[in-house]
Amino acid sequence: MVTETRGGAVYRTVWRWHFYAGLLVMPLVIVLSLSGALYLFKPQVERWEERAFQGLPTSREVSASAQVASALASAPGARLVFYRLPERPGDAAMVHLTLPRGEMRDVFVAPRGQVLGALDPAKRIIAIDRNIHGQLLLGRQGSWLVELAASWAIVMIVSGLYLWWPRGTGLAGVVWPRLRLRGRPFWRDLHTVTGFWVSGLALVMLFTGLPWADAWGSAFKTVRGELGWTRGAQDWTVGGKPADDLHAEHDHAAMMAAMPGMSAMSAPQYDTAMFDRMVVKAAAARLAFPAMVVPPGAPAGEGGTGKPAAGWVVKSESQDRPLRVTLRYDAQTGALVSRDEFAAKHPIDRVIGYAVAWHEGQLFGWINQLTGLLTAAALVMVGLSGLTMWLKRRPVGTLGAPAPATRRTWPRGWAFWLLAAFLLVWLPLFTASLAMVALLDRAALLFRTRLSA
Repeated sequence: MVTETRGGAVYRTVWRWHFYAGLLVMPLVIVLSLSGALYLFKPQVERWEERAFQGLPTSREVSASAQVASALASAPGARLVFYRLPERPGDAAMVHLTLPRGEMRDVFVAPRGQVLGALDPAKRIIAIDRNIHGQLLLGRQGSWLVELAASWAIVMIVSGLYLWWPRGTGLAGVVWPRLRLRGRPFWRDLHTVTGFWVSGLALVMLFTGLPWADAWGSAFKTVRGELGWTRGAQDWTVGGKPADDLHAEHDHAAMMAAMPGMSAMSAPQYDTAMFDRMVVKAAAARLAFPAMVVPPGAPAGEGGTGKPAAGWVVKSESQDRPLRVTLRYDAQTGALVSRDEFAAKHPIDRVIGYAVAWHEGQLFGWINQLTGLLTAAALVMVGLSGLTMWLKRRPVGTLGAPAPATRRTWPRGWAFWLLAAFLLVWLPLFTASLAMVALLDRAALLFRTRLSA
């Protein structure tokens, strides 16, 4: 009987956990990669979606308040949430409305004041894609699944790098694939080499997605509040909801209907001349697209969510977070009250802002988009090649997991234990699920041992 070496036992143990991690999360990683790849091109997708509302005559333009009046007239009983300035000359303005029953509408109004059409923001391509990517169309529970998949994917990549580490076999099959191979060795090379090259970018993508996650993001927000690491409103959502109120559903219509004098009247409850002044100020400020004007009493959070504005709000909701600016004006006089810029935020918010902009593919323009697309494509390739390897080696009627090591041992050195401690503390859902998987694995081994006795 050959005794397994310590190094062999460690390798087999890591391989076993790598297998379980891949089996658990790789299907979700593929879904998240595909949906994330589409979201990288949000500006292009939305501009294509609005193609019928572009290239319009700009002569005899009407005022912004007249455009809003046309939009409100097309939807009796609706209320204005915000007005989005045209991105380019000849583009229609977008008027975001709350309908009497609570639905949202994006109404597009030509420079001359004609209503050209409307879109349901909840059914737009990127809105559906974002719901898939962030919550798998399952709400809060879906956010937990996404966070769990991201946490296990991080472990999968780290363990994969350990398995990839060259052990005197040369660079072929390590740095580049041996394309002349056939069968399972070819798929192994493709899986290993692609995983190595994408690992760094994939880890960045996974870690930068954690602030949006429900459990991780909520805990992070609490820690920041306790340590005083906050300065102004948080401008990214947590679990699909604005961070200002993680427990509210933010039903726009219900919230506005609860406010005195704002139940179902279609006429704007603000000075139209002041509204036009705010639009002029927004245009003069040259804010990054999308730039919008929010009237007093309307939700002032991202996308028309959150708490109602006390005064006028002029802001940019650019995906490139460092370009975001929020200007607040007095409701009566129109005087500037405050200016909130990215540079004035807490350093933690700025770090997260850069990370979020990178994750969404907007920090460095098309270079960022291309990098994100290649990362997503590589992750899909890793998943499909891993699936193919598993199907080729799996005995019929069994799971095909790598056999457990014959001796219990762990890697030596402080680096391993430091990394393990970091992952266990930093990824709470992974830690909780790890205990469950370990118990199930132990139970399966005991059951198999009793059957063979």
